[in-house]
Amino acid sequence: MDYKFTIEPGAFSAFADEEALIAQCKTWGLLSDKAVKSKPFVYKRGGASVPCAIVGVVDFMTAVIEFENKRQHLIHPSLLKEMQAASYGQRTVAAVDPSVDGEPAEAAQAETETVPAAAERDAAASDGAEAPGDAAASAAVTGSETNAEDVPDATNTAASAAAAPAADKPAASAPEPAKEKPVKKRTSSKPQLPEEKVKMTAVVKEFTTVPNHFAEEDDEVIVYEQVSIVEPELELGDAWSSHSNTLKKLALEVGDTITFEAKVVAKKLTKHPVPYKINNPSKLAKA
Repeated sequence: MDYKFTIEPGAFSAFADEEALIAQCKTWGLLSDKAVKSKPFVYKRGGASVPCAIVGVVDFMTAVIEFENKRQHLIHPSLLKEMQAASYGQRTVAAVDPSVDGEPAEAAQAETETVPAAAERDAAASDGAEAPGDAAASAAVTGSETNAEDVPDATNTAASAAAAPAADKPAASAPEPAKEKPVKKRTSSKPQLPEEKVKMTAVVKEFTTVPNHFAEEDDEVIVYEQVSIVEPELELGDAWSSHSNTLKKLALEVGDTITFEAKVVAKKLTKHPVPYKINNPSKLAKA
């Protein structure tokens, strides 16, 4: 058997002895309440049946099994329990939400990431404030006009004959208004993603699979590059989506450019540096 499917566990709690193993297996329903010793287990995949042993636990929903070649793998206890049945493999294990077209189980496909913080809005606030250059220009012009009004009329004052030559001098020209400096808009390193469906474009980068320890088969996904939102205009870079039946109808190839409407969320693809996930694309078309 090809063991490339295995999901190597990180930190996990190994069983101290067989008694601890038996107690946990009873909790998972892998052994009967009357069992006094463990039993051999098998892992079934692609028609093959491989002996394995339960060696530890990550949490209540995740067991750690070990094969004869010492490779370890994460598996849901309920799936391992189903594999012990002779009829396993003759039916399809439901690992997909039937209400969503082709969407794989979220827990095994992606690592949850915190939704990016809201983008800074300093630039929008600055639109309603007077630019420093405009304020300086207004003050200079106002001051010039006030000084001009304060100068007495030399022709109406007899005692101002000596000052008449000064009155004949042209008034000092007002200083030129300072040029308005463009306001630089600051952008966040993590863009604010729209909450509703938006029109998008993307280029198919590759087709791949990711392991899903809640199901027997790996999940098919598409990785995209040059992903962008049309309106509001926003460049995202790389993103991914499930290779659903709807997408398969387009018979996509690497390098194809497609347009669609979808919701995009910050969710990393397992074992790939792809930060965004495209959910439920619709109105698909090749560009």
